[in-house]
Amino acid sequence: MRLGHMDNKTIAVDQEAYALLKSHKKRDESFSDLVKRHFRPTRKLAEFAGAWSDLSTDQRADLDAERKQGREADRRRAERVRKMGGK
Repeated sequence: MRLGHMDNKTIAVDQEAYALLKSHKKRDESFSDLVKRHFRPTRKLAEFAGAWSDLSTDQRADLDAERKQGREADRRRAERVRKMGGK
C-alpha cells in the first residue's frame, strides 16, 4: 500500500513473470510492496543479541510471564481444536 508520493519506474515483464508475481501478491498489496517484501534484506538473528540488555530485572520478568501466558493459551487452543476433531 503506497503512502505518499514517490518517483515510479516502469518495468516490462513477460506473461509468465507477471503471473508469478500476481500469484504471490496479497489482496491489498501493490506490486511494489510485493517486490519489497520478497527482496528487502532480512536481518540475521544474531543482530538481535543483546537487544533487551537494557531492560530491568522486573521488565524481563514481566516479558517472561507474558511469554509463558501466551504459550499456555496456545496449548489450550490446540487442545480445543484436537477435541473438535482437528489435527
